[in-house]
Amino acid sequence: MKFSVLTLFPEMLSALGESIIGRAINKGIIETEYINIRDFSKDKHRRVDDYPYGAGGGMVMQPQPIYDAYKSVAGENKPHVIYMSPQGATLTQNKAKELAKYEHLVILCGHYEGVDERILEEIVDEEISIGDYVLTGGELPAMVVIDCVSRMIEGVLDSEETASVESHYNGLLEYPQYTRPPEFMGREVPEILLSGHHANIEKWRREQSILRTAKKRPDLIEKADLTEKEKVWLENELKGNG
Repeated sequence: MKFSVLTLFPEMLSALGESIIGRAINKGIIETEYINIRDFSKDKHRRVDDYPYGAGGGMVMQPQPIYDAYKSVAGENKPHVIYMSPQGATLTQNKAKELAKYEHLVILCGHYEGVDERILEEIVDEEISIGDYVLTGGELPAMVVIDCVSRMIEGVLDSEETASVESHYNGLLEYPQYTRPPEFMGREVPEILLSGHHANIEKWRREQSILRTAKKRPDLIEKADLTEKEKVWLENELKGNG
């Protein structure tokens, strides 16, 4: 899969060359390129913004440099284009799975007061937000999208199982994790995890995942696919825990 990021600050994306995503890039599983929009400015000072029509504060990114930057990576088959915007739909795990099906994603990073509306109408397929807050630019959100989507691509993680048990993958938060030592600061690893009984361990993990989601993210538990037996168990647990 290929990610092309249209940005004013390509150096900010360098962190993607580290850790799991960096290894996936080195293996050729995913491909990333960061296109500096300023390189396509026709202004001698490489200016890419101007005052908004109708007055108002701030500056707006001009359509021409963005469009030319986009055309430099688009190729014959139109890629799926995302504009990182606080006005977009919030990124979710399901959206990441959906985006992972594309062969080529182009991500446009805005700055200042945003971009000329005409560029959104011309090339953008959807707007995505990573939360209800405003950031300086779209580079950090773009990195979040690339990281999140890349983990859905076969071969990026060590195994399919690794992704399938993580928080949000199946609509639930992940169960508690423990490692050595078996006792720390008077707190012991749950005995069941030391039992070696895999069926009981999986049952415990499923129950802990459900309970944790109900306590931390009740909005998610309402949508979770629980059996009737699990619903009764959860109700009793929540009552018992006051």
